[in-house]
Amino acid sequence: MAERRATIGEEAATERLDRALARIFPDVSRSRLQDLVKAGQVRRNGAVSLDPSVKVGPGTELAVTIPEAVAPEPRAESLDLVIVYEDDDLIVIDKPAGLVVHPAPGHESGTLVNGLIAHCGDSLSGIGGVRRPGIVHRLDKDTSGLLVVAKNDLAHAGLTAQFADHGRTGPLERAYLALAWGVPEPRVGTIESNLARSVRNREKIAVVRGEGGRHAITHYRVETVLGTEAPVALVRCMLETGRTHQIRVHLSHRGHPLLGDTVYGGAFKTKASRLTPEARLALDTLGRQALHASVLGFAHPRTGETLHFESPLPPDMTDLIAQLSAKR
Repeated sequence: MAERRATIGEEAATERLDRALARIFPDVSRSRLQDLVKAGQVRRNGAVSLDPSVKVGPGTELAVTIPEAVAPEPRAESLDLVIVYEDDDLIVIDKPAGLVVHPAPGHESGTLVNGLIAHCGDSLSGIGGVRRPGIVHRLDKDTSGLLVVAKNDLAHAGLTAQFADHGRTGPLERAYLALAWGVPEPRVGTIESNLARSVRNREKIAVVRGEGGRHAITHYRVETVLGTEAPVALVRCMLETGRTHQIRVHLSHRGHPLLGDTVYGGAFKTKASRLTPEARLALDTLGRQALHASVLGFAHPRTGETLHFESPLPPDMTDLIAQLSAKR
């Protein structure tokens, strides 16, 4: 274990213990510091302090004991990761559809985390829990595209703050390409609602009325319309918030669920019968919701440099678009 000491300067204002610690030790996330306080790893003027909200002021002596990182429970597994960018602080992955991000019941191995542990070794951040080391945001198993992972505490704290801020005060940018049944009107707009777990099916997220749920905002633009018998829209979705299944729920709520989405688009199965045989085969081959995280931008947590990445549509979606667009 490593102990770090500091004395609050005479010019400092009185503030909460956890805020003072986060200011003095900016390379350690505030959430981790709160956990260390509650675990008895922080001393204030020589005495253990268990309350993160206790007030501290000028002249207070602080000591923080930071335990060695616990080895991640998931084992290292060599996976063929598509690495878009990597440095000492972070790694950007282009995730294929079908790859689970972190271990969960039923998916204990073969996840992105298993592959990252093998690739990054001891540098991978343990913040976020041993089963989610370095993960600051996630993509559904059957959603493809760009995802950033932190490799140390500083990067984890900086990236987590940006995702929590949803890009309101920084360069965070997330855009997805989706294939949806029908054509949303207006063709450029914003979908805004509260989302929560469905009371009828806990596996699903639902739009809720009133004060319940979490606020969710999706901006969208119809890029093109494919086909005539059963029109399909290629929709660009820009997230202002990042809730579970947000794009899938929002478009389904508007009456335009994603192609291949068996959870939120089951009622639209009959539309597939109006497609050409070639398009139906491409949709069956897709075997997932037609959603791809195509753009990811953020400020580098150490340098402040704005990083911007783009991922082309994967072959399963481009093939489906080609069949939907084909003249017969």
